[in-house]
Amino acid sequence: MLYNKYDKETLRNKLMAEDFPRTTLSFYRYVILENVNEMRDMLYKEFEEFQVFGRIYVAREGINAQISVPTHNFEKFISQLYSHPEFANVDLKIAVEDDGKSFYKLIVRVRSKIVADGLADDTFDVTNVGNHLNAKEFNEAMQQPETIVVDLRNHYESEVGHFKGAILPDADTFRDELPMVVNLLKDQKDKKILLYCTGGIRCEKASAYLKHEGFEDVNQLNGGIIHYARQVKAEGLESKFIGKNFVFDDRMGERITEEIISTCHQCGEPCDTHVNCANDDCHLLFIQCDKCAAKMNGCCTPTCKDISLMPVEEQRELRKGRIKENAHSVYKSRLRPNLREYLDQNKIHI
Repeated sequence: MLYNKYDKETLRNKLMAEDFPRTTLSFYRYVILENVNEMRDMLYKEFEEFQVFGRIYVAREGINAQISVPTHNFEKFISQLYSHPEFANVDLKIAVEDDGKSFYKLIVRVRSKIVADGLADDTFDVTNVGNHLNAKEFNEAMQQPETIVVDLRNHYESEVGHFKGAILPDADTFRDELPMVVNLLKDQKDKKILLYCTGGIRCEKASAYLKHEGFEDVNQLNGGIIHYARQVKAEGLESKFIGKNFVFDDRMGERITEEIISTCHQCGEPCDTHVNCANDDCHLLFIQCDKCAAKMNGCCTPTCKDISLMPVEEQRELRKGRIKENAHSVYKSRLRPNLREYLDQNKIHI
């Protein structure tokens, strides 16, 4: 019973039929877990008891969780979570925008790391992290001369929202981004560095790594964009973050400010709505406006649209063959350039 046994459609239908609200939150903690598999099974049982949905990774170095909890179970769930010494008083990041439909099933997995950072942790002091700044302190630090603000998220996250004036590395993964940032700032190790990410977990390891690499004044946004947005609202501060905060669940994003800073990848109109290609053999993440979604049947290219319109059985047969040279596979192999450029280069007109 320590795993899900239902198909996706059944689980989504059960979620939509719920007549109670859910609270979406995330948390992480770097802490040594002596018996990871035992912890995984215990957490699955406890989370399932409280009807928790979401994605939880546990590793010897700690835990990383993005979940939704029935609101009526929230206090009891948190009490149970805090009862474990390893997770006592762990900092919770409550979602900024929440329709209660962020997750539809429970996944608890054992990983080698709670974030794939590509670092050899035994080569530097992972506890020697940067200074933690709240929203007001982060805003003030941004105003200081020669301060450098670095977005530690992937390019598709920063594309729809970021801090004004931040460096936005064109990286597909956090693993790729760290050496990119170190190289980019190699001649500015004496400057004040401000790091930020979604909830703080990537900054926690990255700040220690940058200090190991010789950066002298490393700072990180405590609790990430999620905490920042709540503090800005509660304290009446100016939000220096503009646009949406990308999140890794079915919501795809939380609106922080009203500015739309990105465009539809198919027509170029202002849009910051991320979708996954409706072709089940693709599921490419891209930005698509409502008009293009209707025109393209929720797909990224004409090839994917044609496949999505096939009878389900034909789609399954096609997937068995895994045709490699169709539009979306070429698109993926080029590390996701702007879709408009791809369509122009291939003389595809939508």
